[in-house]
Amino acid sequence: MITLKEALTLSSAEIKAFREELKSKIEEKKELNAYIGMEESGEGIPVLIKDNIQVKDWSVTGGSKILQGYISPYDASVITNLKAKGLSPFGRANMDEFAMGSTTESSYYGKTLNPVNTDCVPGGSSGGSAAAVAGGIAIAALGSDTGGSIRQPAAFCGIVGMKPTYGRVSRYGLGAYASSLDQIGPLTQNVEDAAILYDMISGYDPKDSTSVDMDYTPVSENLKPERKLRIAVLPHFLNDASEAIQKAYTSTIETLKAQGHEIVEAKLLDAKYDISAYYVTATAEASTNLARYDGIRYGTREQGDNLKETFIKSRSVGFGEEVKRRILLGNFVLSSGYYDAYYVKAQKVRRLIKQNFEKVFESADLILSPVAPNTAPKIGELENPMTMYLSDMYTISINLAGLPALSLPVGKSDDGMPVGLQLIAPAFDEQTLFDGALGLENALK
Repeated sequence: MITLKEALTLSSAEIKAFREELKSKIEEKKELNAYIGMEESGEGIPVLIKDNIQVKDWSVTGGSKILQGYISPYDASVITNLKAKGLSPFGRANMDEFAMGSTTESSYYGKTLNPVNTDCVPGGSSGGSAAAVAGGIAIAALGSDTGGSIRQPAAFCGIVGMKPTYGRVSRYGLGAYASSLDQIGPLTQNVEDAAILYDMISGYDPKDSTSVDMDYTPVSENLKPERKLRIAVLPHFLNDASEAIQKAYTSTIETLKAQGHEIVEAKLLDAKYDISAYYVTATAEASTNLARYDGIRYGTREQGDNLKETFIKSRSVGFGEEVKRRILLGNFVLSSGYYDAYYVKAQKVRRLIKQNFEKVFESADLILSPVAPNTAPKIGELENPMTMYLSDMYTISINLAGLPALSLPVGKSDDGMPVGLQLIAPAFDEQTLFDGALGLENALK
């Protein structure tokens, strides 16, 4: 598969021929179930789009039954930006329903398979995007990251996945899961492609009230992989990681030292605080955001004898089990008598997490962290919700703090599954993040 950087040099005729070739490859690998639709919008360089990002005149369903029949009337801001740069949306990527999951097994369209080993999950919720790029049936893809949903599938499939600083990429047109955590980001074959795609979708957007209006210098035009950085490592995080992750982490630290980077030890809050604060915050926001899916205005409707019964039937049939579980949790933590005990406390912990990161960054440019405690598990292994929630232990704090982070492959386990680690940077310092990631990627070649 050609890279995004290479594709940008193709003529119109070459792009047209490539698109037809790509369609054939997608058909050949349809068993991966990475694509759930083959809509097209424009004739530019094809980029796969996660099924929760609005593309005008497409069926956009968030991987859910409740949005069957809905046709988007507008383009998300990231789609407008892509089209302006000569790229075009090409196919809908499978995903966990409403981005709630870590395996892409909760999709209404069925599970996606990991192209490295089809007995394993590709991660989630952007599993379709990651599987397509890793499987050679997408140049690049857009995903969304609420608690690791770009970085974790990228790590499981052996590609690059990047979550921007909160507010750097417009959320206008992204199906909301948890509004204070969600960010759209790129999944690509390499770090440079991620930087290019990140530049294309970034920038201030007056349509998004959380978009940050500040000067922006394209990172892909100023990449300096030779920079020597201070990189913080987290030995205490390895206690809960598998042997494969521990080996890769130790080996990567030695690689960074050999590059001339300064390694410093740091400590973050115990992951149990991250998990608690995240799931209280995320489910509370999800219960509010998903209230709009009522079977009345759009999507699936199950007719009842009255309005209330229609509402209840539509949501009961339209939502999957994991979505229902998170709506119930969210309503519980926001309910009278529990709001102060759970939601308010979670926001206080969230502030502590952010302050903890800021303290580490006083003496470090980047942080090196695991992405997940294990490599990609077998399909069905994370059926227990608590086990699935714990698998996000290394990624969710970054969303709570609003920081940028990038997952890249650093090796393989003994059974051949990809191992990914993530670099984390201070808010709005994507340049340092990409510089460090590209330098590490080059050293590992």
